[in-house]
This record gives sequence, structure tokens and C-alpha cells, in this order.
Amino acid sequence: MIVHSLSGPSGTGKSTSAIQFAYDNRIEAIIDDGLLIINGEKKAGISAKFEKNTLTAVRRAIFQDDLHKEQVLKAMKENNVRSILIIGTSDKMTKKIAKRLELEPIDHFHHIEDIRSSREIQMAKFIRITQGKHVMPVPYKQVEQNFFKRLIQRGLEIFSKNKVKLGETTIVQPDFHQELIDISKKVYIDLIQHIAREYKDYIKVDSISFVMKDYEQVIYLSVFLNSPVHEETMKSIRLLQRRIIDEFVRHFEFEPSAIKISIKGILKKG
Repeated sequence: MIVHSLSGPSGTGKSTSAIQFAYDNRIEAIIDDGLLIINGEKKAGISAKFEKNTLTAVRRAIFQDDLHKEQVLKAMKENNVRSILIIGTSDKMTKKIAKRLELEPIDHFHHIEDIRSSREIQMAKFIRITQGKHVMPVPYKQVEQNFFKRLIQRGLEIFSKNKVKLGETTIVQPDFHQELIDISKKVYIDLIQHIAREYKDYIKVDSISFVMKDYEQVIYLSVFLNSPVHEETMKSIRLLQRRIIDEFVRHFEFEPSAIKISIKGILKKG
């Protein structure tokens, strides 16, 4: 069997990327948080995200329970798995899983930085910290609803370049994820207003909106110009966009997906 490892810190988007990555690399099966996933569907195992605390979640993810281990080994044999991707927070963890499942040695090591951009990783970490959302690379219908008291929702449908459906993700908030940082939308708006004041010689802000949906975060700025459009004005608007990006990365550690500035008109002097 050909064994692949995909590792990266918690909350960096490994599970979100797993289905597409496995397809692109012709990998038949995925081991993620205690689950065996084949062709985008759960075949065996119990997710670590069902556990009540972090310690038992880790034990579940590395297959310390013999019955859990045997169930997954049996399903791998029944499905004649010839290539598999093991997901973990580090190479050390994936090696430990490979040993427990009698899959060592690992043939290929991959890291999240190899398959996701720094912006995507930053956003994934931000969502984990502020919303406590975890992704399972299995369909919504296969997630046992009663395990999650706080949040469970449909994630993304994953398609190939030829529009063939590869699988789905489900978003959950496990019981063991207790610590969240709550950031009011007003905080984002106030920061944008503060930055925009630095460019008051060129623009006057009419309205600001900040839209967050899943992994997309778009800032909408509606402005009036203080003078007719010329090269210096457009340069200032581009600098404003760059400043907003830099300050979001500095304060919130993620980069907005887009900053859309619409010009409503030119203010009349006098």
C-alpha cells in the first residue's frame, strides 16, 4: 500500500483540503480524526470530534482503542485500499497513526503549507479561534447529529475540474472546543474608518460594510472624492486598500478576500 501523510497545526484547513488533495494525487482513502473515508464517504471509525475533551479526542485520533482500530483495519481490507492519506497535526502524529494501523513506513510526507496559500491558512486559523468551527470531510447525512449540541451545518461540495462531485464537508463545533474569541463586526468597521481618515484629503467615506461568509471576507467601501479623478487620487485609493490589508493581518492575522471601493461622486467645494 502507498501511504501519504498530510500534516499541519490544528485549524489550518487540512480536512477542508483533504478530498481535493486525495483526488489530485490519486489517493483512494483518507484517515482523518479517527475516520476512514473512501470516495468522499465514511466507511468506518468514530470521529475524534465526538469526544468530550481534548485528551480523549487525541486518543481517538491515533486509534488507541483496539476495537476502533480493528474496525478500520477490517474496512480497509474489505474495500481493498491500495493508497491512503493520513492526516495529523505533525509528522510525528501521522507516523504514530501509521504504526497503529500497521501502515508504516510512510512513503510520502506533505505539509499544509505545500497545498494551501498563506492567506487560506490564516483565514482557517481565524475561523477556528473566533467561531470554533471544525471541518469533517464527510457528507452532512453521515454525521451523527445528536453528538453536537451547539453547531452542525453543511459545508462545501467538492468538485473536480471536470465538475465531477468528489465529496462534501460538514462543519461542526465539538464539545471540547470551549475557548472562543468573540470579535464584534463593529471592531472591523471601526478599524476601517480609522484607516480611511488618513486619506481624508482625497476621499470622504459614505458607508462601510464588512461581509463574512465561510472563508470569504469582503469589505465594501462607498466613498466620495474630494477632487476630480487623477493619478494621485487613484494611487491613494490603492494605498488605502493596501493599508487595510496590512492592518487586518496585523490585528486579526488574516487578509480580507477582497476590498471593493465604489465612487459615488465628487464633492463640490464651497
